[in-house]
Amino acid sequence: MEWSIDLIHSGGLETAGQIIKALFQPELSSDILLLAIESSWTTLSYAAAGMSLALIIAFLYGIPASGVLNRKAKTKKVMKAFFRGQLGFMRAIHELVWAWLFVASIGLSPFAAIFALAIPYGGILGRIFAEMLEDVPPEPIKALEAAGASRFQILWYGYLPMVRASITSYSMYRFECAVRSSAIMSFVGIGGLGYQIQLSLDDLHYNEVWTFMFFLIFLVIIIDAWSNQLRKRLVQ
Repeated sequence: MEWSIDLIHSGGLETAGQIIKALFQPELSSDILLLAIESSWTTLSYAAAGMSLALIIAFLYGIPASGVLNRKAKTKKVMKAFFRGQLGFMRAIHELVWAWLFVASIGLSPFAAIFALAIPYGGILGRIFAEMLEDVPPEPIKALEAAGASRFQILWYGYLPMVRASITSYSMYRFECAVRSSAIMSFVGIGGLGYQIQLSLDDLHYNEVWTFMFFLIFLVIIIDAWSNQLRKRLVQ
C-alpha cells in the first residue's frame, strides 16, 4: 500500500474537536432522554434473553464436553471431541456475523438479535464451563463414587457446587459483554442503543451520540455492581 496525503481526512481534526466538545455537552432534552431509556431497555432485553438461551446451550453442551458423565475412557474421549467441536463451531463466528445471517433469514426481528447472541456466547460459555468442571479436585468426586453415587448425583452434588461461584462470576462478565454486543448488533438495523447511535452519527449530532453512549456505560456499570454483589454472596 502506498501512503499519501490523499488518504488523510482533511477535516478530521475539526471533526475530532466537535466530538470531544460534544462529550461535555450531551443532549438532555426530554425526547432524547426518553428515547435513550427505551433503547436501553431494548438493548438490555436482547442481552438478557440472549444470555439466558446461551446458558442453556452452555450447560447442554459444556457438561458432555467436560467428560464428567462418562466412566469409560474411550467414550469420554469421543463425547468430548464431538461436543467441543460443536462448541468450537458456535464461537468461531462473531455475533455480528450471526446477526447479519439471521436478519437476512428472518428479518429485523428481536429473535435475530437473541439468536445471534445466544449461539456464540453459548459456545464460549460451554467451553469455559467444560474446563471448570475438568479442573475440579478429584478427592470429593472419589468420595461420592465410593459412596455409590450415580454420575448425575456426582455432577449435582460434587461438580456443580464446586464451580458455582466461578460459573456465576464468568456468566456475569459475559452478560456485560452481551450488553455491548447487543448495542453493536443494532448497527445492522435491529433496534437499541447502537441503532440510535448510528442514526445520530449519520446526522452528525455528536451530543446525542454521547447521550446514548453514557446510557450504555451506565448499563455496564450497573451489571458490574450486580456481579460483585453476587460474587460476595456466593463466597460467604
